[in-house]
Amino acid sequence: MQLGYSTWGMPTVPLERAVPHLAALGYDGIELTVIPGYTTELSTLVPSERRWIRRAFQEHHLALPAIAAHSSLLETDPDRHATNMARLRAAVDLAADLTWGDTPPAVNTTPGGGPDEWDGVKGRLVEETRTLVEYAASSGVTIAMEPHVGASINSPERVLWLIEQVGSPYLRVNFDISHFDVVGLTIEETVPVLAPYSAHTHVKDQRGRHPDFEFLIPGEGTFDYVRYLKAMQAAGYEKFITVEVSVMVQRRPEYDPFAAAELSYRTLSAAFEQAGIERR
Repeated sequence: MQLGYSTWGMPTVPLERAVPHLAALGYDGIELTVIPGYTTELSTLVPSERRWIRRAFQEHHLALPAIAAHSSLLETDPDRHATNMARLRAAVDLAADLTWGDTPPAVNTTPGGGPDEWDGVKGRLVEETRTLVEYAASSGVTIAMEPHVGASINSPERVLWLIEQVGSPYLRVNFDISHFDVVGLTIEETVPVLAPYSAHTHVKDQRGRHPDFEFLIPGEGTFDYVRYLKAMQAAGYEKFITVEVSVMVQRRPEYDPFAAAELSYRTLSAAFEQAGIERR
């Protein structure tokens, strides 16, 4: 396994500052966030910028395990839905364009909708996801669907059902265990089930139980990363463990994206060491 950091926690930081900072801390890779409001929003990534990204990541010995393109597949307004799907397809194109080595970065998204809407939207979700996955598969890119406490897919059972219905190896899971931890599902209940289907992961820290919960920076809470990492290794997961700093944290008046990355690195690198897991 390797340790990554998502620029989700750095919405206003230019990539020219983020890349060397994260490399100097010791991260093995960076997940690139390309949604509106970020300095790396898709429309800004013109060919010259893409060439710079490839060069900068390679010079700093960083991998690009994933692209965060989170966009609802279940938007009911036709124009907004078309925009969302176009963004996801463009993220697939970006992943193909930024591939070096054998495996393209995964494209991460949440499904949209709400938990109580599942029965009414699951048929449409299958069709929208299948169409997107077929587009991604033509470039060898994997779509990683993230179960989310506030979305239509909010449980292991629902995301595995979607994978079974779509029936493609190019649909996998972006496994963010925080969304299960805040509803009381344990490491032992989720990791053996989801790790074998996971193309990528997110970790945060968290406190409380849904609906009265708070996402935190790794190291601010009590989540047992050592036990989590050992469980992921035992389940055969060999890819990235990537830190994602929640928007909840970013709303703090004193939020410092660089300090958040530093605390996260200290916390997770120590957990790797205590778990006896070599990063490679």
